[in-house]
Amino acid sequence: MSKFFRRAAISVSALALSAGAAHADFTLDILHINDLHSRIEAINSSDATCSAEQAEANECFGGVARLKTKIDERRDALTGEGANVLVLDAGDQFQGSLFYTTYKGEAEAEFMNAIGFDAMAIGNHEFDDGPEALDAFIGLVDVPLLSGNTVAAEGSLLAGKYEPYLIKELGGERIGIVSVLATDTDETSSPGDDISFEDEIEYLTGAVAELEAEGINKIILLSHVGYVRDQEIAAAVDGIDVIVGGHSHTLLSNTEEGAAGAYPTMVANPSGTDVPIVQAYAYSKYLGELRVEFDDEGNVTSASGDPHLLDSSVEPDAEVAARVAELAEPIQDLMLERVSEATTAIDGSRETCRAGECEMGNLVTDAMLWQTADQGVQLVIQNGGGLRASIDEGEITMGDVLGVLPFQNTLATFQLSGAGVVAALENGLSQYEEQAGRFAQVAGMRYTFDATQPAGSRIVSVEVADGNGGFAPIDEAATYLVATNNYMRGGGDGYEMFATEGENAYDYGPGLEQVVADYLAENEPYEPFLEGRIIDANASGEAAPAEETAAPVEEEAVAPAPAEEMTAEPATEAEAPTEEPAPAAEEAMEAETPAPEAPEAAETTAPEAPATEAPAAEAPMTEEAAPSETPADIPAEMPATEEDAAETEPAPAPAPAAPAEEPAEPADTAEEAPAATPAPMAPEATEEAAPAADDAGERTHTVARGDTFWDIAEEYYGDGTLWQVIADANPSQEARDLDIGTELVIPARP
Repeated sequence: MSKFFRRAAISVSALALSAGAAHADFTLDILHINDLHSRIEAINSSDATCSAEQAEANECFGGVARLKTKIDERRDALTGEGANVLVLDAGDQFQGSLFYTTYKGEAEAEFMNAIGFDAMAIGNHEFDDGPEALDAFIGLVDVPLLSGNTVAAEGSLLAGKYEPYLIKELGGERIGIVSVLATDTDETSSPGDDISFEDEIEYLTGAVAELEAEGINKIILLSHVGYVRDQEIAAAVDGIDVIVGGHSHTLLSNTEEGAAGAYPTMVANPSGTDVPIVQAYAYSKYLGELRVEFDDEGNVTSASGDPHLLDSSVEPDAEVAARVAELAEPIQDLMLERVSEATTAIDGSRETCRAGECEMGNLVTDAMLWQTADQGVQLVIQNGGGLRASIDEGEITMGDVLGVLPFQNTLATFQLSGAGVVAALENGLSQYEEQAGRFAQVAGMRYTFDATQPAGSRIVSVEVADGNGGFAPIDEAATYLVATNNYMRGGGDGYEMFATEGENAYDYGPGLEQVVADYLAENEPYEPFLEGRIIDANASGEAAPAEETAAPVEEEAVAPAPAEEMTAEPATEAEAPTEEPAPAAEEAMEAETPAPEAPEAAETTAPEAPATEAPAAEAPMTEEAAPSETPADIPAEMPATEEDAAETEPAPAPAPAAPAEEPAEPADTAEEAPAATPAPMAPEATEEAAPAADDAGERTHTVARGDTFWDIAEEYYGDGTLWQVIADANPSQEARDLDIGTELVIPARP
């Protein structure tokens, strides 16, 4: 049977039902999930893959096998009572585990088909690997994918492949399901130049009117814009009866401690009618269940329900569990590889890492600084949205690290003015109210902000480590050597200044997951900490007046000092991130409110959305995307995307701002005082750095795990900045993904 019904079917359905009498007191039961993010296997309390020991102790949640059990149980029970049931997915099946990295949506499609959904909203992360991956996914799922404000240019790959809305017939009533996607998806993912996004409210105003003109008076919005934006939509658009949301990972509940709001949250529309809004956290941990009753005119008379926590009391479906185990076999060895040990749990939760200094942010940025210390990198900026999980106390595996950094991003270095650094931090704070993923975690510096000020004017002060255990005000006229991930370096999450103002960039460093793994191994056991790197000026009272951020720094750059040697004032209570989750209209990644650890017919599709010439999107990305916050292939070759996908790889300039010469995928730390003159690039190579004589003729090199062109240039020429010479001599090899075992030609040093 065709997944999508033709436009003609809508007209026939409308004619057939128009003469029917209205039905009073229609009841609709909605089972829903959102933001599964490839959590195919069960998760633990930190939202990472559940270990065998945790499973034995009944400490696991979710996973598609449990989800299958609970949906079947509730759907069967409700339909057995004669109820009208819809099973909906509010988007973001892609990205977040090695299942996505390895199978690129095939596993997600298989289990969606096994469970049986009536509709799915396209989420921003569905574009993480560009339109091609979404196109392949659409061809695999037996589920209508919806997004009305996502416009594919005429003749483009996705034109006509998804629907703007769906009309579903249940119990003799027609129900319209409309859908919208966050308009900043071109910043948080990699939709490409052929996809554009209409304003959600403008689109919905017209779409609802169109459905009402067809006589449909029960309209559900299946959205992927976040809890905050859902409330704005409810207050601005008449005619929407229910909103089933996603994107912000918000837990709404009447029973769970720490929930962001009531389930459902009621918001009055322009006519004064309350609209119920629901969302069920993320990662397959909960299944939402909402019962809505309508009168004979289609008005909601009551809405009630609560999410089901899918804990160990829910028995995983045996058939699905067996298939999950089968698909997991090829990636188990990597996931179980021991990396290090943590003295206590490392907090990487969204509500902390997108609101202030967090332990995971310090770990990841320190690892990046450590990895690039020998290049003279002074500052590190990492988006909080790129940190996707916490790590429990005890043994740390590669699977744990990949749960935190699933996007296959690589380490990138470049030069940027002090003014550019301040502008970047302002960008990180520009969507603070939404807890967007662009919030900046840092190393080698500290900053104070005032969120009560308008976006663009929130930085109070920025100080840079001076290499002697102290800090000095940033010099906006000086040039600093900065490390970040390739997603952000290409302009992702609004960091456009990195792409347009950064100089001497090198985006082909080791994968961030390997950088962090190496750093953890080097610093075992690892002890999480906070030290006052990010200070909320209002957390302890009045905001301090902004300091001048352009105080010149010494002309002479101080040699970078390892992060461990740096001291900073201890974090105060004011620095602790607020516990109250502020869901967001996604980051441009997505603001998300974390869930508490414990207790958690015929169909006709609307006419295709008009295909129009879509304006060119900005630099591709995905938190995960063109620069990509996208995942680097871990067990298989997969494009990156956090987030989190398509990536545009800016051609690196022959500058020493390249990734560390460590072979694998490293970590970071080491800070250096900013220099008033351009920051030093990679350290000067000495004669001893090159094993072969400078005048040696052409040679060959066999690629080993972790090799980069930069490392190989260091080995043979004693100068990593000559990496392009080797790259040019081996055009079949991609700088971002050298094939292990391949024999490279090493030309004589120029």
